[in-house]
Amino acid sequence: MAFQNVNRRRHVGLQQLSALASVGRTLLGPIKLCKFIVDVSTGESALTCSAVRLLESLDLTSAVGQLLNETVQAQSKEYKTGMTTLLFLVSAWSNAVLECLQQNVPVSLIVSVMSEGLNSCSEEVKCLQLSVHDLYKSPKSVPIHFSSRSLGPQIIENKIPDIGANSFGSPILKDVPISEKERVPEGLHFHQASPCAPHNKCVNSQLCTANYFAPSSVDPVGNKIMPAVPGNNLIASSWNKRTRLTHSRYFNTPGKGHCPREADNSGSPPTEPATCPYECNDFGQLAMALSHGNQSSMKLVQNIVRCQQQIADHKGSSQFNIAEVVTCCLPGLSENYSCVGPGYITLVSPEKATVVKQLRDRPLQILLVDGDLMEKYRHLGFNRPSNVRTISESVSLQERSSESLWVNWMLDILIQSKVNLILVTGNVCESLMESCILNNILIIHPVTHSVLHAFGKGIGVQLVTYLSQVNSHCVGNGVWVDFWRTDDASTIELNNKVPISIKAERVHLLTAMLSNTITSKMQITEDQFWSCAHRLHHALTEQKVFPGGGAVELLCLIRLQKLEEQCVKQADKNSLGEFYMSSCWLTKSLTQYKLVVLKALASGWYQYLSRVMCNSANYASELEANTSIDHHLRKAADCGSPSAYILEEFHKGDQLLVDFGHEEATKIFDNVTPKVEAWRRALDLVLLVLQTDTEIITGPQRNQLLNSCISSEFIFL
Repeated sequence: MAFQNVNRRRHVGLQQLSALASVGRTLLGPIKLCKFIVDVSTGESALTCSAVRLLESLDLTSAVGQLLNETVQAQSKEYKTGMTTLLFLVSAWSNAVLECLQQNVPVSLIVSVMSEGLNSCSEEVKCLQLSVHDLYKSPKSVPIHFSSRSLGPQIIENKIPDIGANSFGSPILKDVPISEKERVPEGLHFHQASPCAPHNKCVNSQLCTANYFAPSSVDPVGNKIMPAVPGNNLIASSWNKRTRLTHSRYFNTPGKGHCPREADNSGSPPTEPATCPYECNDFGQLAMALSHGNQSSMKLVQNIVRCQQQIADHKGSSQFNIAEVVTCCLPGLSENYSCVGPGYITLVSPEKATVVKQLRDRPLQILLVDGDLMEKYRHLGFNRPSNVRTISESVSLQERSSESLWVNWMLDILIQSKVNLILVTGNVCESLMESCILNNILIIHPVTHSVLHAFGKGIGVQLVTYLSQVNSHCVGNGVWVDFWRTDDASTIELNNKVPISIKAERVHLLTAMLSNTITSKMQITEDQFWSCAHRLHHALTEQKVFPGGGAVELLCLIRLQKLEEQCVKQADKNSLGEFYMSSCWLTKSLTQYKLVVLKALASGWYQYLSRVMCNSANYASELEANTSIDHHLRKAADCGSPSAYILEEFHKGDQLLVDFGHEEATKIFDNVTPKVEAWRRALDLVLLVLQTDTEIITGPQRNQLLNSCISSEFIFL
């Protein structure tokens, strides 16, 4: 038996982790490079631009790969943002830990110093938190207000660049640049329509065109503005009227020609969210600052929030409810079709479209099924009793007969309950589907749980698992179905699919219609929309944001530099103390090790900033980006308060390090909790692999290892 000495150069787990995580380097920053993932065996390919989709498409058979995938999936499931940051830091910190191991730094010291360093940085950056309600300086500013005039259908036109590809490695990954023209709309065209409440029952043959929302209006000069009329605010008016702190030593007015000094010698930053020296004129400016370059997607999110605000005027609540938002993809269509429509909009087959034609213009009875409509389906936890089956030559005939009886039984239940519409989260038996179509019963599947619960809560009906449970409390009414039409009142057909709209008076679902002329980029478009929606959702929920453009990571580097200086001073102090003769060599050794680990931790954020700056197309090389980082580090070190320096630079209008090329928002904001949690998850994964990556070798390979040239790298027991 032998286990590998972790202080030696070879550490397979960290090497695998670094190699797997490094494939996502081009996904970082405002100008992303898409990757083609090609299956060599089948020749099939997939285009991806997110860390989650990338890892889902790769064949991760190793334990390290599975751990990495689970970590990224956990971040995606909880926050839907920060996955690319997590993936990059895993690669950077894995390499940093490997360098520490090459310098014989003990594993226990690596774990403790890195954990303490990250905790210190997480506490330090709290002083950069900006309160969302303080971003609106003017007491008369109206964050989210809109009038019925702005609800007319509007069209976004984007240009799609040509796609090029370069070989990347095995499995075959090809980088595809995404042009900035795709993210920024070149022009907006407007079509006026009569105002209509977004959730009225449209009993006529055509849907009201005012039910669809598109980006904000434009003033005569050409600047995009948010409409404002009296109404409820998303941000409370009392928050807007809060006075801004003007005489703080941390937030002096810029232009004085001097740097503010620290409050005391301890250097501890304030932990409360800071008053932002930069004000947002309206809610749209805050949303665009969180778009990170995906402005077309964020415009759709803005329209969803404005529509929910109109609904909130009647409900007395004004929150961005992301659970009442769904998406419907229209691959192959122009971006002009991207808009927001009321109700649940989905694509159905032509056979189901014939049923919709029969059911339109009249209220329907609806049934909500949480599970599969299959004969052999049993919900999780159900223990089916063991039955005795007779084996004969006509087993297939018996099974068909059994399925036919079950279908007839289910169909009788639906007809007796007068059900016209069924929403199912799982699969549906084909025979039952055909029978329902013949009886003008529309089945929609698969439906997400959020849609199912929205209809259940709005209509006031119970969800069922089996059709045998159907009773009067499970069937709802007042649901309307019709074809979804474009702004010119025409019905579209896409890949033999027809879009339909399902609405109810008390169901406040909104559907974002996403379209892209390149079918392979449809998944990317949907991911970008949800990323924008969750960034805005987290900002409004937490009521605080970070200044973007690399400000937070820069403060982390400054904090680690201070820790290095404190470490050196403490070592010099101990060497002159009473334990000079006995522990001087030990103190210096520990100090050197600690400095190595702190520099390794700082290298992760340094590489992160350098890569984002290079991917922003504002820096020709990494050398130029590194020079800019060092320049800001020196200026912040010379200034008495690094946090004040960063906020002052952020206040000037130019981006600190990274510029996303915004035309409508001169600032970039980041979410607080998702960013810090991505740091923690990345470091926890690296340290987990570091502490558990020990090779144990038994059997005949032991003798081969003894005679090999790398035998010195193992300890034999």
